[in-house]
Amino acid sequence: MLIRVDLHIHTIYSNDSTITPKDLVEYLVKHNSVKAAAITDHDTVLGLEKTMKLASPYHDIIIIPGVEISTTQGDILLLGTTKLPKKPWTINNIIDFANSTGAVSIVAHPYREYGMGDLARDYKFDAIEVFNGESRSNANQKAQKLAKDMNLPGVAGSDAHDVLEICSVYTQVEASLDVEEILRAIKNGLVFIPPWINSSKKKD
Repeated sequence: MLIRVDLHIHTIYSNDSTITPKDLVEYLVKHNSVKAAAITDHDTVLGLEKTMKLASPYHDIIIIPGVEISTTQGDILLLGTTKLPKKPWTINNIIDFANSTGAVSIVAHPYREYGMGDLARDYKFDAIEVFNGESRSNANQKAQKLAKDMNLPGVAGSDAHDVLEICSVYTQVEASLDVEEILRAIKNGLVFIPPWINSSKKKD
C-alpha cells in the first residue's frame, strides 16, 4: 500500500504557526489523497495529545507524533515520539534518544537557515529531509545529494506554518495508515518523492 504523508507540520504550539489542531484534522479529512501528517512543533510536544484526540474518530486519517528539536548545530526532526529528549540537546543525545525509543531521526532542511549542512555527514541519522516546502530549490537539491552520499532515505515535508501550506509537499510511503509501519518504512527506505515536487519549489 502506498500512502501520502506530510512529514513536517507546525501548529499553534509553535510560536510562528497559525495552524490549529482542528485546522489540521479537518484538512486531512477533506483532502483527496494525503491522509497522514506528522506534527513537528518547535521544541514542544504540547499540541500532540489534543490533535491526536481530535483525529481519533476518523479511521481514514492518522497523526504521527513528533517534534522539531533546535540544537546549536542545526534542527532535527524526531518522528514517533510524544516525549522530548533530556537536555542538553546535542546531536548525539538526540540520536541516542531516537534509537532508544524507536523514534526516527531526520536532518531537517540541512541547507537552509537552522540546518546543519555537511555536519550531518558525521552522524548516524535515519533519513534526510530532501524536499522542504520552505526551502529554495538549490537547498533542496543539495539535501538530495547529501542523502545520496550518506546512503540514507530522503523524505519530504511542507514545513507548513499556515493552513494553505499543509500537504503542499509530501512523501509517498510504502505502508498502511499505521504509525509504527510508517516509521519502519522510513527507516527501511520505502519512501518515494513525487517528481513534480522538486520542480514546484521556490527558485533561487
